[in-house]
Amino acid sequence: MGDGRWRTDGRWRTAGSALVRVIVVWAVSTLTMLALAGLLPDFQLQSADGDSITRTALTAVWGAGAFGLLTALVWPVVVRALLLVPALVLGLLVFFLNGSLLLIALWLVPDGRGAADPETAVVVAAVMSAVASATSTALAVRDDDAYRRRLYRLADRKRPRAVSGGPETVPGTLFLQLDGVGHRVLRDAVADGLMPTVAEWLDTSHRLTPWRTDWSSQTGASQLGILHGSNEDVPAFRWYEKDTGRLMVSNRPASAVELQRRAIARTGDGGLLTVDGASRGNLFSGGADQLALVLSMAARRGRSNRSRAGYFTYFSDPANAVRTAGSLVTEVVREIAQSTRSRLRKETPRVSRGGLYPFVRAFATVVERDVVVAAVIGDLLAGRTAVYADLVAYDEVAHHSGPHGHDTDRVLARLDRSIALLAKVAEHAPRPYRIVLLSDHGQSAGPTFEGAYGLTLRDLVRAGCGLPVPRRVRRTRSGSEARDAARDALRSVLHRPVDEDGEQPDEQVGEKAEPVVLASGNLGLISFPGVPHRLTREEIDRRHPALLRTLANHPGIGFLLVASAEHGSVVLGRDGAEVPVAALADDGPLAVFGRGAADAVRRTDGFPHVADIMVNSMYDPATGTVHAFEEQIGSHGGLGGEQGHPFLLWPVDLSEPVPGGAELVGAEQVHQVLRRWLWECAGPQVPLEISPPTSDAEAFLPVDRPVAPEKNG
Repeated sequence: MGDGRWRTDGRWRTAGSALVRVIVVWAVSTLTMLALAGLLPDFQLQSADGDSITRTALTAVWGAGAFGLLTALVWPVVVRALLLVPALVLGLLVFFLNGSLLLIALWLVPDGRGAADPETAVVVAAVMSAVASATSTALAVRDDDAYRRRLYRLADRKRPRAVSGGPETVPGTLFLQLDGVGHRVLRDAVADGLMPTVAEWLDTSHRLTPWRTDWSSQTGASQLGILHGSNEDVPAFRWYEKDTGRLMVSNRPASAVELQRRAIARTGDGGLLTVDGASRGNLFSGGADQLALVLSMAARRGRSNRSRAGYFTYFSDPANAVRTAGSLVTEVVREIAQSTRSRLRKETPRVSRGGLYPFVRAFATVVERDVVVAAVIGDLLAGRTAVYADLVAYDEVAHHSGPHGHDTDRVLARLDRSIALLAKVAEHAPRPYRIVLLSDHGQSAGPTFEGAYGLTLRDLVRAGCGLPVPRRVRRTRSGSEARDAARDALRSVLHRPVDEDGEQPDEQVGEKAEPVVLASGNLGLISFPGVPHRLTREEIDRRHPALLRTLANHPGIGFLLVASAEHGSVVLGRDGAEVPVAALADDGPLAVFGRGAADAVRRTDGFPHVADIMVNSMYDPATGTVHAFEEQIGSHGGLGGEQGHPFLLWPVDLSEPVPGGAELVGAEQVHQVLRRWLWECAGPQVPLEISPPTSDAEAFLPVDRPVAPEKNG
């Protein structure tokens, strides 16, 4: 009886506290509306004839109440409906939507006393939402239940999950991936004071080591290996598969779901996160049962599997929407200012940063960061066993601004603040957490291949094949050297004249003879779709006698990998260098690429979908320069420099990644290390559900339609 009365009294106190908060927020919103009406000439709370102070105040009370009610009831419905539009557009529409709700609220005011221009309504709505959010948060500072409820709502949870084994003794693990942040970049940021949280960890609780990527040093290969234990047959970020006729691109939903299906079929295991796991902002699920912004889930059918479902839980709170939208606008302005400064200073190398790029950058550095961090906060407070989240901000900015400099320094500082926030939340989680920071690859700097030589890799391939080369090819000094090499090779081998653009005017070449040339950072892939098997060097020489010589002797190319009927496969370098893959060592054509290059090339050579010709750009170890075959001055995807050396930072109470200080090599070995650490934290990992058999893998992760070729593919 006593307990029942206590619970009843507790419910009444909770309801009373909630009512008080509503009244206080309403009052503050009313005062804010009155103040804005006095400051903004296009915002009116009076009739045309004027009203008394009391009447104006009542109008503000009515308008603030209507706006608050519409925000609470209508906003979540509107945001859910807008999940049908691209997520970037959703972020940009936040201000418009909030302003529209204010106009409706003013329309509901009796006698038409409330009015505002649409532009002014946007400003008023943004200010009122921010003030209401700040007031509500301040009132709930000492109300732990209210604080937890708000954060659980962000992750679509109603109550904490029970933690088996007891939260006191069984810690959870948060794996936080800083996309594209190389080992050297992290060390320099710590030394320069840009990342004080990481610096404090290194001084007290964590250790740092680099690890070495596979030849394909990009998120698709690395994250697939880390989360699912296998990145077999992922030769690049994008590649052409002759047997299916598909162009695979790692960051397309249909390709991601197929790669995940193949990895599950190879390993027979659902992934790193199959035990009470959460996957946030990743390309792949890792077998987690809690998902948000996971690309491989975007191709699944059904409302619950939409890739943008994570955005709803975040943007359903209008305060979050306004705050993030404001930061997004700030980031767009920051990017425009930084790119303008770069042009005025005539900084080199430089790539185009116009068009939609400022919005793409703002989406990656603000919207995706905020949504992922909010989801992880919910995971920590729910006590999930394993969480893996990817923050992509640095990688996006480094591609266009370069991996070192003022632009990326600011991004690294903001990433450190996100890390500090998550660490603080982890202190209040229902179980202790061990936080592991890691990256999937680094980035290497340098002018693009086209910027350095005046022509693209595709142009060079077409010249070597005797196909027309566009007249847009620029005449740089290096470009002229490359064109001369191609022209001389064609003349000597074909014994026929070639015009100034490498074109043979007396011969028409059919569409089927044209190769598919793809770029993945400084790694190029050349495939001949008219032949079902992997072409050998001998077959390529018969078809296009000048091609391999043209490519291998180009100053912007480091080496080629091609099959050989005589030697199995060979690596070709400049000045006729040729080494069979079976005898390949970290010298000869691969000497400048450092330790492990031979093993990485040898492994890729065994992939079923390796391209007919694999092309790695040159690398200058003195300057760290590579040449991306796409429009990136900070690139990754092949061998050469910092791109191949990401980092792993782990708590000291976990075991060494590799015993005896040996080198950690490949994403698959990183997966084994992370699995071991999960075992050390919580014991043997038993999947919640048995992974589907190979025959059912397509049903488990269905592909809606084939991947369409890229416009430039």
